[in-house]
Amino acid sequence: MQNAKLKCGLIETNQGFYNDTISKDAYVWYEENWKHDEYEHIHERAQLTYVEEGYQYLHIQQKIYLVPKNHVIWIPSGVKHRTTSDARSVNLMVILFKKLLPSDFFKEVHVFAAPPVLKEMLLYASKWNKLDTEDQEQIVFLKALLNSLPNFCNESRFLEIPVPEDHRLIPVCDYINSHYQESFNVSDMADLAKMSVRSLQRIFKEQTGITLQKYGQLIRILKSVELIDTRQYTLSEIAFKIGYKSLSAFTSSYASIMKEAPKAKKDIIFSLH
Repeated sequence: MQNAKLKCGLIETNQGFYNDTISKDAYVWYEENWKHDEYEHIHERAQLTYVEEGYQYLHIQQKIYLVPKNHVIWIPSGVKHRTTSDARSVNLMVILFKKLLPSDFFKEVHVFAAPPVLKEMLLYASKWNKLDTEDQEQIVFLKALLNSLPNFCNESRFLEIPVPEDHRLIPVCDYINSHYQESFNVSDMADLAKMSVRSLQRIFKEQTGITLQKYGQLIRILKSVELIDTRQYTLSEIAFKIGYKSLSAFTSSYASIMKEAPKAKKDIIFSLH
């Protein structure tokens, strides 16, 4: 950012708190090679973020949301959040909205793949990037985009990483996050949590909504998203790096989580002799 205090058009008066001096109902901010502070922040405007390149993690209310390339995340007004990413580069658009329709949709966090028509609308909206002024076309267009979001949304709950509130489960999650390449033993995880296997399985499911095994699978697949983004590895290499014994097992697991087949980005270099 050119001004360290100016972020997405908002002025950070104190760390994590923003003063909204924008007169427009909707404000567009597009930036390449995005570098965002990783501390928690809050603002009164609702936020739509579209990841054009790379990926981001959004940490919101005991959950971590993965927002891959060509996905959007809707963050309601007044919800604390922070971002992290180890992507090579992150290109994204943020649209901040002041006025919303009285719909329950806008009160919840949503992550979903941007359908082609939404991507085209976002591309068109970039013409108003960082503009303080507005005209009638902009007002009508961005309102139409906003009002269409509930219809575009196809909930991607598979992109949520639940964070348990029970402190006894944190060492278990930390271990799985650090040793995702390995097959873990539930008895060992119970020892980490200082509870019985039965209690661990029951409490973990109650706290996160998924089983330990599903959590391990989810972490592996999210790590594969990061590796794919580096463009350094083939799918087979990625499969073995995250602990799968075959490409087919990885592909099947990836598809069950991400709802689409993995696509390698590694450049193929042909040598002519």
